[in-house]
Amino acid sequence: QLHVFLVVLNISYILVSNHATHKQIPPGLKLRSEYVVPEEVKAAGFQICADELGSIVEGHDSKKLIIHGGVAGIAAKLATSPTDGLDTAEDSMQRRQDIYGINKFTESETRSFWVFVWEALQDTTLIILAICAFVSLVVGITMEGWPKGAHDGLGIVASILLVVFVTATSDYRQSLQFKDLDKEKRKIQVQVTRKGFRQRISIYDLLPGDVVNLAIGDQVPADGLFISGFSLLINESSLTGESEPVVVNEENPFLLSGTKVQDGSCKMLVTTVGMRTQWGKLMATLSEGGDDETPLQVKLNGVATIIGQIGLFFAVITFIVLSQGLISKKYHDGLLLSWSGDDALAMLEHFAIAVTIVVVAVPEGLPLAVTLSLAFAMKKMMNDKALVRNLAACETMGSATTICSDKTGTLTTNHMTVVKTCICGNIREVNSPQNASKLCSELPENVVRTLLESIFNNTGGEVVINQDGKHQILGTPTETAILEFAMSIGGNFKAKRAETKIAKVEPFNSTKKRMCVLLELADGGYRAHCKGASEIVLAACDKFIDETGAVTPLDKATAGKLNGIIDGFAHEALRTLCLAYREMEEGFSIEEQLPQQGYTCIAIVGIKDPVRPGVRESVAICRSAGVTVRMVTGDNINTAKAIARECGILTEDGLAIEGPDFREKTLEELLVLVPKIQVMARSSPLDKHTLVKHLRTTFNEVVAVTGDGTNDAPALHEADIGLAMGIAGTEVAKESADVIILDDNFSTIVTVARWGRSVYVNIQKFVQFQLTVNVVALLVNFSSACFTGNAPLTAVQLLWVNMIMDTLGALALATEPPNDDLMKREPVGRTGKFITNVMWRNIFGQSLYQFVVMWYLQTQGKTFFGLGGSDADIVLNTIIFNSFVFCQDLGDNLQKSH
Repeated sequence: QLHVFLVVLNISYILVSNHATHKQIPPGLKLRSEYVVPEEVKAAGFQICADELGSIVEGHDSKKLIIHGGVAGIAAKLATSPTDGLDTAEDSMQRRQDIYGINKFTESETRSFWVFVWEALQDTTLIILAICAFVSLVVGITMEGWPKGAHDGLGIVASILLVVFVTATSDYRQSLQFKDLDKEKRKIQVQVTRKGFRQRISIYDLLPGDVVNLAIGDQVPADGLFISGFSLLINESSLTGESEPVVVNEENPFLLSGTKVQDGSCKMLVTTVGMRTQWGKLMATLSEGGDDETPLQVKLNGVATIIGQIGLFFAVITFIVLSQGLISKKYHDGLLLSWSGDDALAMLEHFAIAVTIVVVAVPEGLPLAVTLSLAFAMKKMMNDKALVRNLAACETMGSATTICSDKTGTLTTNHMTVVKTCICGNIREVNSPQNASKLCSELPENVVRTLLESIFNNTGGEVVINQDGKHQILGTPTETAILEFAMSIGGNFKAKRAETKIAKVEPFNSTKKRMCVLLELADGGYRAHCKGASEIVLAACDKFIDETGAVTPLDKATAGKLNGIIDGFAHEALRTLCLAYREMEEGFSIEEQLPQQGYTCIAIVGIKDPVRPGVRESVAICRSAGVTVRMVTGDNINTAKAIARECGILTEDGLAIEGPDFREKTLEELLVLVPKIQVMARSSPLDKHTLVKHLRTTFNEVVAVTGDGTNDAPALHEADIGLAMGIAGTEVAKESADVIILDDNFSTIVTVARWGRSVYVNIQKFVQFQLTVNVVALLVNFSSACFTGNAPLTAVQLLWVNMIMDTLGALALATEPPNDDLMKREPVGRTGKFITNVMWRNIFGQSLYQFVVMWYLQTQGKTFFGLGGSDADIVLNTIIFNSFVFCQDLGDNLQKSH
């Protein structure tokens, strides 16, 4: 009522002022009479249309917002509640969707199959062969009539069409597959309040009127308005290009789709979705970009170009030799100036053979094999809980020599519980609800009251009632563990929060490693609560609560005892947090920074986060595969070392170091230390980034990095392969990553490495097979042309071989699943050769063997098989062709075996 009164008063004042000075009334204030709710919107039960909502948020129009009654007025016009969210009755949701649209962007149309056919027909060599086929048909039918004269021409046409349709089918299927993967990449889960209950829904199901809960690292899923929150900073660089974050609060409540939460948290009212949002309009102006080639494809394209040039050289020489043979024959027969249709057909066949040699020599199947292998691996990895966002990551992961892994949630289960506490200087175990109740009864009342006030107010979590009427804790695993502990000792979240008012929040900072909240007390004073890394928060304390509940100065002996307790908890692989508070002096202003010192220690809690099953075995697999696993964590060094030993990461000769120590090292010292580092504790995002950078640039390692927080984005970006956590990871981290680990499990990272190696090895197999085919085809036709004046492998036969070997060979070899032997060999690394010496040996060995067989058949085949008569040459060439194909089939199977 007060808000409405102030708005009316403000409007009245402006009207009077304008009347007195004979000025025009500001256009924005005519809206009350000018804006007319469309009939269809009224009929659906709403009081504001989508275009009006869009103009308010997109235009940051505060005047319009005030005239519509502010955020509460907009919520009322959208028939929703800022606290309870939407009523999810089916007919209501459908009406809302009909009026305001859905939260999806218009997708570019899928290219039809015939577009891919047309693209395949653009191949230059196929066009040349098509011209050859046309000339062959014209000359052949003219000379020999139909259908005998059309056999060769139609054979080439059929082969061309077969090549075109097989290529188009393969490309079309892959485009569909990548479109599905692209949809998967954009699928985000958002947390909303509906009918008073918090729940997670797909971003695609979001509607105007939804109340969305946003935290650090989240992507704003639609355009909307700020309802409530603390210290909210929004990174709008994706929309505006400005790197400076924007403060969003009651004065500036506008939130835009596609931007990121850099700091703080809030509740947001969704106003505009899909193509009506500013992000949607921006997306509509962008054209679809093509897929970038992966490094391996670029490398193989280089190989293909060189082989193609060699093939072109042999093709020209073959054509010259064959033509010279025909001309010499006519010269000896005295018919040099007399050319018949048969002679023209012979010259045309020689030209077709030359062109076909180029077709066969150019291994266009190499990029196809890479794409097939990557697409196959991506699809299989989805089943193994890994979503590949960047194609190149697949192959790069196979070369990884180092994995820098987070601890919490990746190596551990992320299911945390408080198992030990130190309150009033005494250690107590908390392993059951009965223990917790006993703990509460043993503590002085004022201590329990202060402890609960600290836990329930200084938290990023929340306790809500779910649809079953039971308490549900929302928040990070750490926050959940502490809130569970507070409830187990009899705390009531809502009641405790109602006793005080939160005046200011400093969210958890990975550099300071603590979070603080300022409470406004009933008597008008202020109290600050602080929570974070135990040794850091304890160092900020100069008092503690003793056994009687009295606040006592913290002397050196007591501080030493408490630090010993922290170390004791850490050696038990417990994650420790310290809770503290400070009464603020009179005259303190909330505009001031919260103090860094002068706190009173309330409690130290030890949180158990068990190691995931199978992690130790996965680390052992990495070690046998020549991949070094390093743990990078923000935890206490003793906790980190205990967990690292349990996982098998920290060995006797390995080094564990703290971030602050790492930062102080000189470059010369780092050159000695970095290779030995297996654990980095109390690390900041900058430490992680520095470690990754040194490993990559100084030591030439191929580095994979895991991350889940917004601050991990620089390290993920710096790494060769960024691996973001799908469950605990923020949207910012996921966007910076190449692969998203959907189950946050370290064993899945090892699976990705195995698939990466499989892709690399499969491509190597195909390259070895493809080059053998090319070398043999070139040698057989070239040598035969030189020594016998004809080519045993015709254009049609070579086209058929090319299609089978390029497409079906790629399909057979590039889609082999990984085996355990792959993780028993050293990684390729950054400088390893793609075509190894062993591969060259195999290529030349196989080629020599096949060439000898083909040459023997060509020179001694008639005698060996006892062939005679007019069709002896045709039969022999058929035997040679079949022998050639069987040799390739044998080679294909040999590649699979090895």
